[in-house]
Amino acid sequence: MSYYRKLLEEAGALLQGHFLLTSGMHSDRYVEKIRILENPKLLAPFVKRMIELSPETDWFVGPTLGGAIIAYELARATGKKCAFAERNEDGEGRSLKRDFGITGMDKIVVVDDVLTTGLSVVETCTAIKKGKILAIVVLVDRSMEPLDIDIPIKSVVRYPTRIYYPDECYLCMNKIKLTKRGGSGRWQDLRI
Repeated sequence: MSYYRKLLEEAGALLQGHFLLTSGMHSDRYVEKIRILENPKLLAPFVKRMIELSPETDWFVGPTLGGAIIAYELARATGKKCAFAERNEDGEGRSLKRDFGITGMDKIVVVDDVLTTGLSVVETCTAIKKGKILAIVVLVDRSMEPLDIDIPIKSVVRYPTRIYYPDECYLCMNKIKLTKRGGSGRWQDLRI
């Protein structure tokens, strides 16, 4: 077991159960990244490793919320700049809404907390209209399949996790309570 995976386990960030993911998919494992993001001292070794995995860059850009926190910490540690991609009002895609000063000559690393389907990082990459994206670097890569994107992806922890469509979920078929970790940080039980 890697040093970083051990840190995740000790922080209580690796959960077992029946979870509804942001994508609408289900999983029997969940990464509660807030256990790392809420503690700057615990986040520090992950930030250090993400810097080692990143090519030389001008900007770190992440999707809200976890990716934005990580982008800020990476920028603070390296003296570079950070930006974040917010969800559009219609819920479709993301945009860099704050008029960040990214230029056509800037080098960019897209960062995020947990990669599962890749939707957040793909939307973030799409939102970046100027500069050159050199890499995607994530805290935890849960994906089972390679992301169909022509940008190198690196992760601090590789934690492949199966995800299921709700109508094909063995946990639902076995009537195991579905749970969603919400932004409020509380468990929310959902009916099957």
